[in-house]
Amino acid sequence: MDHVIWEGDVPELRSPTLVCAFAGWNDAAGAASTALETIAAGFESQVVAKLDPEDFYDFQVNRPTIRLIEGRTRHVDWPENTFVAASIPGADKDFILMTGVEPNLRWRSYSTAILDVAQKMGAEMLISMGALIADVAHTLPVPITGLASDESLVEELGLSRSNYEGPTGIVGVLHDQARQRGMSSASLWAAVPHYVAAVPNPKAALALLRRLEGLTGVALEASELEDAMERFENQVNRAVSANPEIEELVRRLESEQDDEIELPEVSSGDALARDFQRFLRQRNDDEEDEPGSDP
Repeated sequence: MDHVIWEGDVPELRSPTLVCAFAGWNDAAGAASTALETIAAGFESQVVAKLDPEDFYDFQVNRPTIRLIEGRTRHVDWPENTFVAASIPGADKDFILMTGVEPNLRWRSYSTAILDVAQKMGAEMLISMGALIADVAHTLPVPITGLASDESLVEELGLSRSNYEGPTGIVGVLHDQARQRGMSSASLWAAVPHYVAAVPNPKAALALLRRLEGLTGVALEASELEDAMERFENQVNRAVSANPEIEELVRRLESEQDDEIELPEVSSGDALARDFQRFLRQRNDDEEDEPGSDP
């Protein structure tokens, strides 16, 4: 485990499940990352390990950033891949939460390091979460597609067997290596409306959490996320009502949306969506600047 930096002793966990989310194209509107952050905040959790980024990134592509500490000391923040152990009171299993950034280099070594850490902590199953842009309406329930490579999981949990062939990302490589190790795995994907994909989407994050509950049987606290979802829907509804073109688009999506949605599909209305996203961000900035508005 040359790439692994342990933060202390390996914790003792009960039949833990490894739950992963990767920032970038795998995580439209930050839905999967937000879901994992919500889990970590809702239970007793601790950082147990990190991956050294040196061998996995082209830093001209994934550039580190500089920040000031107390306005004086300059600190470099590198791409992070962090493992958090979350103890779940009242459940018969715990979680290992892994948040990362899809690497530019050495995908097999990167995936090997993740699974080595997870299995050293006793992980018995891998679940990845992600979100993709699709032609869906924000007013309808978030479509969640669940995939599994293990036939027993497909039948037991009501998931689907993936028939996809073509280019893949780090999630595909990670699941393939889990299969080679005999580790059960499943993947959850939320569909995010393309016209609001540039802003955080707590509704999609909450939908991923609820589907994860069904997969694992672990109840997850998400009251803050529920409040954020209500604010998100109110904000988007106001912005939509102020833009007749987007309002018409939403009505069309409501009438055409299919439960069996193909998540990778990209909308032909990208230019319109970009204009609306700028409008939505501007509206949000204006509301934050209003006297008496919440910080």
